[in-house]
Amino acid sequence: MALTKTPSTGVAVYCASTLGKQPAYRSAAVSLGTAIAKAKRSLVYGGGTKGIMGVVASAVLEGGGSVTGIVPFAISIAGGEGTGSAPGVEDALQQSASRVETIVVNSMNDRKTQMAKRVDGFFGLPGGFGTLDEILEVITWTQIGFHTKPIILLNVLSYFEPLRQLIRNGIEEGFIPADNESFVIFINGPEAHIEHETFDWGNAGLSALASWDSATAKPLFVWKEMETEN
Repeated sequence: MALTKTPSTGVAVYCASTLGKQPAYRSAAVSLGTAIAKAKRSLVYGGGTKGIMGVVASAVLEGGGSVTGIVPFAISIAGGEGTGSAPGVEDALQQSASRVETIVVNSMNDRKTQMAKRVDGFFGLPGGFGTLDEILEVITWTQIGFHTKPIILLNVLSYFEPLRQLIRNGIEEGFIPADNESFVIFINGPEAHIEHETFDWGNAGLSALASWDSATAKPLFVWKEMETEN
């Protein structure tokens, strides 16, 4: 079933369940979470309290926004995922529990589908294999027409530059159509990395979301459910 006609003010954020080594990653997460709340949007994410996931969620809540976490059952019963909490994150999540919804699902695939159904755009912050998997899947969904929602990557400290180069190499080698590069919006921030810790990543990202034209996406397929005989 296609996800192209789901009205929503929610945005998905894919990010790490660890904090990373550079303060700029945490600063970008705070900036994005603050901007989401200020824009009266809700956050849909993986439900974690650790790492960058916890930072962005607490920033949304501190800004008066609401949060929906989608958590696979196996991760839930294991006590959650990730390591390392930024100061104040756990307290912010507990104090704003009335604005936090947690939905437990069966699998990682269910998590990704349920997240996508609840939003009208996707943000990527630096992260590991899980983050990259989620980002690449929703890019693929745009390509094949499962949705026409934007994917916006906050390229903090040029973290996503190798992914940009991989996409361009795929185009050069004839594996990715050239116009498909527009499916992914890279927010690069200042040229000087020293300024990335104070740059307003959230405002830049939300501005890109607001200016997205779904006509940019030219899907390969029209998704319909199979008709079954009675």
